[in-house]
Amino acid sequence: MSYTIKQNPVILGIESSCDETAAAVVRGNKLLSSQIISSADIQAQYGGVVPEIASRAHTDAVDEVVKRALKEAEITLGEIDAVAVTYGAGLLGALLVGLSFAKSLAYSLGVPLIAVNHIRGHMAASYLFSGHLKPPFITLLASGGHTAVLHTKSYTEFEVLGGTLDDAAGEAFDKVARVLRLGYPGGANIERLAAKGRNNIAFPQCLVKNTGKLQFSYSGLKTAVINYCHNAEQKGEKVNAADIACSFQHAAIDPLVKKTVECAKACNIKTVCAGGGVIANGYLRQTLKDACEKNGIELVLPEKSFCTDNAAMIAAEGLIQYRAGNFADLSLNAKAQIPLK
Repeated sequence: MSYTIKQNPVILGIESSCDETAAAVVRGNKLLSSQIISSADIQAQYGGVVPEIASRAHTDAVDEVVKRALKEAEITLGEIDAVAVTYGAGLLGALLVGLSFAKSLAYSLGVPLIAVNHIRGHMAASYLFSGHLKPPFITLLASGGHTAVLHTKSYTEFEVLGGTLDDAAGEAFDKVARVLRLGYPGGANIERLAAKGRNNIAFPQCLVKNTGKLQFSYSGLKTAVINYCHNAEQKGEKVNAADIACSFQHAAIDPLVKKTVECAKACNIKTVCAGGGVIANGYLRQTLKDACEKNGIELVLPEKSFCTDNAAMIAAEGLIQYRAGNFADLSLNAKAQIPLK
């Protein structure tokens, strides 16, 4: 089916990849609404996300969250020009709830269905907070599933300058939080505890050296924290959890900031943006801001609430794909894992 591409389309975004059921509306580059119904409190009782519980929560919430987004945007279903939805990566059952709803809605309205890569959605979140952000720029991506530094050459084309060999940054934060018995969500709890501690433990930094490539590794850092706590326990010594959190946070974040700025300088690019749940971390935001200011680089960051999972970023990426004419058909399926490109 062919569609007429509008200059300022109204796009409904739907996100259900993990424990947040979200919907948002954009008109062109303007965000009209963003609504989230979270099951995080329920998941916290189990120390992390339980896929079946997440899927049931999405089923209960998806219709309601879309209604809320439309009400906040002050539009009707008939004004929607396209439906953008996360089809991966994420929990398969959770993704299927949002995808099935989006398919039905797009079909009933006779509008395009747009398949959005969740990670590219994180990258697109910055577009909502800068009216002048245009490629090329360097993107720092740091989430629970991916960690990479990208040379964004256009809205649809980018080069991966470096990434992680194993765990992602957000995954490491969650695992260390469990070791310290901080509960879910791990990243936010690590940050709060780290603010009370000192960077006085020599954990290995996440940068892989002597490979000739820009590569990160969080597996060794995570293991170092586990071993530190285990060795202290074996000796009957009490550990300072705040110092562990602070030292881990420095080891996990400092190399990301350093290499992001180095990549911008090497590519002669004067703008850096960032996306992903870890970008909500206050220490990372301040450190990256200071490093960019020191080197004369403009930094564009999404608001903290738009770094974690939300549908505004899905709608923003949906707008990019809409303008490129990249539409999906009703055979679109959810995928637990998909590459960045």
